[in-house]
Amino acid sequence: MLGSSGRRLLTTVLQAQRWPFQPSRDMRLVQFQAPHLAGPHLGLESGNGGGVIDLNAFEPTLPKTMVEFLEQGEATLSVVRRALATQLPVLPRSEVTFLAPVTRPDKVVCVGMNYADHCREQNVPVPKEPIIFSKFASAIVGPYDNIILPPESQATDAMAHVAGFTVAHDVSARDWQMRRNGKQWLLGKTFDTFCPLGPALVTKDSVADPHNLKICCRVNGEVMQSSNTNQMVFKTEELIAWVSQFVTLYPGDIILTGTPPGVGVFRKPPVFLKKGDEVQCEIEELGVIINKVV
Repeated sequence: MLGSSGRRLLTTVLQAQRWPFQPSRDMRLVQFQAPHLAGPHLGLESGNGGGVIDLNAFEPTLPKTMVEFLEQGEATLSVVRRALATQLPVLPRSEVTFLAPVTRPDKVVCVGMNYADHCREQNVPVPKEPIIFSKFASAIVGPYDNIILPPESQATDAMAHVAGFTVAHDVSARDWQMRRNGKQWLLGKTFDTFCPLGPALVTKDSVADPHNLKICCRVNGEVMQSSNTNQMVFKTEELIAWVSQFVTLYPGDIILTGTPPGVGVFRKPPVFLKKGDEVQCEIEELGVIINKVV
């Protein structure tokens, strides 16, 4: 069963730099497609519910995606201002397909429990700090696209889609993971630099058996975790099949398949990383990554 939160969300889109913003009339930026155009284009909606001005036709050097547009900051915004001051052809709304204003963002950051009346209807206290969760970029669809009910699980030839394997260090801020942010894991797992990765992408035909590799973690030379990938509860194929039920996986997407026993928070007494520590994560046949805590 697919549930709906019933939320009407105010969404904030970030830009590369602070623009010396000058108010402009009806600056309604869109991404759209049309049968006579190749790929997505950047446009201006001519008023709420109006047609679309093709900004790429007005200025062919403009990026064709919103992310690239935002990355260029004031340089691209000035072109839009010129377009607004010019009488330009308007494509009828019926002849274009509106895409989401931003597609494939780096992050989709969501805030939970952020309306006082929403907290009251659930009989829960108003949070003392923002509760953050996330959505994958593949969840984004256009403003008029269908919402698709998830299909039942289907077995797939999952390993055919695996490019290779590498070593990752899943660093966690346990206070944020276990006690703050509504006990949602996201913030505790996703501080900048919290996912060292490497040293190489070892193609799957170069690994004898990815589910029978020694795996260990050392802190300042002391072995903290030691196991074998044969202890994984869900193998690579199962994980890909499971995740694919919910999100679209793209070339370059990464799945961290789990951590062996010995993590510091569950030791007695607990052991946490501190400034100056050196962490080595190693998987047989894949290599070792070495990261210092600063």
